[in-house]
Amino acid sequence: MGVYDLILRRRSIRQFEPRPIERQILENIVGAARLAPSAANLQPLEFIVVDDETLKKELLRCLKWAAYIAPLGNPEPGHEPQAYVVTLVDCRVREKGYEYDVGAAMENMILTALGEGIGSCWLISVDRPRVIELLKIPEPYKIDCVLALGYPAEQPKVEELRDSCRYWKDPDGQFHVPKRKLDSIVHFNRF
Repeated sequence: MGVYDLILRRRSIRQFEPRPIERQILENIVGAARLAPSAANLQPLEFIVVDDETLKKELLRCLKWAAYIAPLGNPEPGHEPQAYVVTLVDCRVREKGYEYDVGAAMENMILTALGEGIGSCWLISVDRPRVIELLKIPEPYKIDCVLALGYPAEQPKVEELRDSCRYWKDPDGQFHVPKRKLDSIVHFNRF
């Protein structure tokens, strides 16, 4: 499967199978982040992979999921993520402008995971003080985001964006995600 095909299949997953992810796959996912473009090649990012059962339960409590439909977008009992990647910024290397590095690294991880059949959800609503304490993150590191990982137990459906960008769940529990049509965003040669 080509990269474009992976991108067409990629959706945020919030319900996961209770099936562990092999450490080698987790290392490959973070390895893909390491190889992402970095402004001035400064490489300010580091990562904490969390796959310990106790830490996963604690970390889950530090995250907010699918704000438009909370709490319906939260992982249900038995469908929690099987691992997390916490993305850190070393502020000694770069204090601002690292967001581009984060975006490239996250997309590399998301697509690498999907290539292994693993779904993901990129979370930015994080109780950072609690996670810093939980994972013993020293200064001058700061948490940018968290990537939840697991084998998908749902298949969100893409809808054409009409009146609102808000995603929703129908009465059957199917997640619907509106996206803009290509011809509404692409311009060739001039606007």
